[in-house]
Formats: sequence, C-alpha cells, structure tokens
Amino acid sequence: MVMIDQYILGGFVASLLGLVLFYNLRREIKKTRGSKIARKCGSIRRSAAGVGSRPVVGGDTDIIIVGAGVAGAALACTLAKEGRRVHVIERDLTEPDRIVGELLQPGGYLKLIELGLEDCVSEIDAQRVFGYALFKDGKGTKLSYPLEKFQSDVSGRSFHNGRFIQRMREKAMTLSNVRLEQGTVTSLVEEKGTVKGVQYKNKNGEEITAYAPLTIVCDGCFSNLRRSLCTSKVEIPSCFVGLVLENCELPYPNHGHVVLGDPSPILFYQISSTETRCLVDIPGQKVPSIANGEMTKYLRTVVAPQIPPQLYDAFIAAIEKGNIRTMPNRSMPADPLPTPGAILLGDAFNMRHPLTGGGMTVALSDIVILRDLLRPIRNLNDASTLSKYLESFYTLRKPVASTINTLAGALYKVFCASSDQAREEMREACFDYLSLGGIFSTGPISLLSGLNPRPLSLILHFFAVAVYGFGRLLLPYPSPRRIWLGARLLTGASGIIFPIIKAEGVRQMFFPATVPAYYRASPIN
Repeated sequence: MVMIDQYILGGFVASLLGLVLFYNLRREIKKTRGSKIARKCGSIRRSAAGVGSRPVVGGDTDIIIVGAGVAGAALACTLAKEGRRVHVIERDLTEPDRIVGELLQPGGYLKLIELGLEDCVSEIDAQRVFGYALFKDGKGTKLSYPLEKFQSDVSGRSFHNGRFIQRMREKAMTLSNVRLEQGTVTSLVEEKGTVKGVQYKNKNGEEITAYAPLTIVCDGCFSNLRRSLCTSKVEIPSCFVGLVLENCELPYPNHGHVVLGDPSPILFYQISSTETRCLVDIPGQKVPSIANGEMTKYLRTVVAPQIPPQLYDAFIAAIEKGNIRTMPNRSMPADPLPTPGAILLGDAFNMRHPLTGGGMTVALSDIVILRDLLRPIRNLNDASTLSKYLESFYTLRKPVASTINTLAGALYKVFCASSDQAREEMREACFDYLSLGGIFSTGPISLLSGLNPRPLSLILHFFAVAVYGFGRLLLPYPSPRRIWLGARLLTGASGIIFPIIKAEGVRQMFFPATVPAYYRASPIN
C-alpha cells in the first residue's frame, strides 16, 4: 500500500512538473513567434539577448543607407523614386562645413540630370565652371570644356559643399518612403556571413538595431564600417590648406585655376558670387602649425609669391583674417570584398587625390549604375543571389571610376615640383602640351571633366606628353646626355602611371567584358 502511495505521489509530482514545463515552453514559442511577427511588420521591440535591452527596427525597410553626404543623400532620393523604402542614418544632419567636394565636373552634372537632381545646385549661389586655367612660371593657358554638343545648361558647378548636401537632404525628406534619421552607426549586423542590418545610436543615445535586405554603406572617407567590406589601403599623399578669398575676380572668370607651384599645386575656384576657395597642397602628412604662426609664415613667404598678381591682395587678406583650415588628402583604390546583404559606395569605397575634383562625378556615376542594376529586382531578400548579381557593379563602374582615379593620381605626381630633372622635364612638357590647343587640350580636359571617361584615351594622352617631352630634348640636336634624360623621362612616366593602373586592376579597367561578373547584370526576381 505504501509502495502504491509512493507511485501515485511520484506520478502526481511528475505530472505537475510536466505541466509547468509545457506552460513555459508554450510561452517561449509564443514570444518567439511574436518577435518574428513584430520584426516582419516593422514594429520596435525589446531584445532579450545580451546585456540590457535594445530596440529593434525592421520589416518596413527595403534598404538602409549609412551616411547622408553627397553619395548617401543622392542615393536615397534615387532609390526612393524607384519605389524602395529607404532608411537613412546620418551621424550629423546639420549643414557640413568642408573645404573639398565643392567642384562638380560637367560629367558629374550630367549624372545629376540623369538622376533628376539637377535642381539641387539651384538656390545655393552655385557658380558655373567652363574649364580650367593653368599657370606656371608666370605663363598662363586656358583650357575650356568641350561643351559644344551639350545643352546650354551643361557645365561644371562650384558651390559650398554643405549647401549642396542640405539641398539633397531636403529633397530626400520630401519623399514619403524615405526616413532620414540622425544617428551613429556603430556596426553591421551579420548572421552567417550575411549582413542583415546595422546597430546604431540615435540622437538620444539609445542603441537600436535596424534590419533591411540590403545595407549600403556610404559614410565617407572616415568610414569605420569599410574594413569588413573591402581591403582598405588608404594612402595620404598630401594635405590641403584651405582659405576663402573674398570679393576678388579670378584672371579667368568661371574657370578653375591651377598654379603649378613649388612644391605642389595651388587651386582657386569660386564657391559663391563673392567667395573664392583657395586650396594649397602640401606634400606629405605633416603641415606647418597654425597655432604657433608657422602656417601664416609659410603662406606669406612660400605660397603668396607664386600666385597670380590679381589674387595677391585677396590672398594676403584671407591669411590675416585667420580662418585657415587643413585636411589630409586620401587615396584608396576600390578593392571590394563582396558580402551578401551589403555594398560600399562613395568615399567609403574609393578615393582619389582631389586635385581634379572627380570624387562627386564617380559617386554619382556609381549611383546611376546601381540604380539601373536594382531596377528590375522585385525581391531583395535573397541575399546570396543578390550579392552575386551586384558583383557586376564593381566591374561596370570601372571605365569611369578608373579613368578619373588614374588621372587624378598621375596628374598630381606630374604637377608636383621635383629635384629630379627628368620629372621637371615631364612637368614642363605637360604644361606646354596642354598649351598647344586643339586635341592636345580638349582630349585631356575631356578626361578630367568626366565627359570622356575612357581609360585607353587617358593612356594615349599621358604617353603622348612623355613622347612630346622626349622629342623636345632631342632638339636642336641629340646628345648622349639629352637622350639619357629623355629615357629617364619615359621610364619615370611609366613609373608614375603603371602602379596606379595596377592598383585599379588592368583587366577590369581595359577589358571589363572578360570579367565573369560583367555578365551577371541580367534581371533576377
């Protein structure tokens, strides 16, 4: 009897424990289902994982864009007009104040028109730019953009970078399917090698996780997210010292001005009807100190004597005003690590020396390509298939991007002064070649302007300059010393451009059709 009572009691206790476990298990299942439904519907929930609780956003977003600079804001407008639901997270939504990103080449303006964003350069006192003027040793030459075949509105534009960005942000905010939020993205959310979204802190300091099928990272040159999406090889060949000259007239109005100074180029261009930007390039990463007056002395004694006389007084006045700023010039070839669920864009992905003002042209061209690739895709949720398809983006962008990147790197090295006589001959030959006019000036300026982004044309003109310089050394008669100097000029030219081409990728640059990813740009569902 006692044995039977023990079995009954044990059975009762076991049944009770079973009921408790079943009840808790059912609660957990309901909680999990509820979490999935909440994520799918785009609501915000508290995550039980990790220390503390973190809101989670997802479901109602197709694409997350990290950064709302030129690339991010333009991309948000473009994708939203394609019907995508876009969530943009930008660290600081106040108007940026930068000393670069102020000159948009005609090729970039054409891309702006193609994206329907040309009105973003209106009402910001933007100035039209019709070409460049070069100065060297007191000589000057004007290089005009070949705009004859285009509508009268097509030209370059120069402006305050912050005003341009704010105009694009304002345009993005007028679109109902764009959510523009201030926040700092701290990391990408990855699951089994696929990017599912981002973690960020909003302006109130609250940590939030946002989910979307595709995350596009364009958080600029200081990107802290690029390291998992590309092989980052950032170089800093020089620094810019920026000033603003007030109420002065350039020798050639509505033209960018480049002084081939010593040790490196000096740039002038209008950024409003009353202001002219001056950028003084200083090679290397170390610049004279602003705090102890070394910078003021350097600008007065080294730079001022080299600039055109018409700008001297305004330049000195700008130095005395004291609003001198510096920034490093970064260069980074595009070397992506294709990752399902994510893609890089803008300066976070690819940088070149800003001497030629090609950065915005590359970014806008990339946006056009990406828009056209995404247009036929209805479902972005198949991350693996989408990633393979979007690998074609990295190949399709090469002709434009590599031409502008290579030109910027090569031209900067040629324009810098050197103690090497062969390099100096190359510099002189480049100035005189461009001064010849005709195809000798329109060809290179077409490349610089983004109107003719053909890598082969770039190579032909670059070595035409080298051959031109070599030929001049043989006149009026060749000598062993002149021949040797000419040979060094040619090898020096090769040493400048071939490493840049190698970094860009010879096959992708000149033979993109031989890259398998080139043929993946066909519609998928």
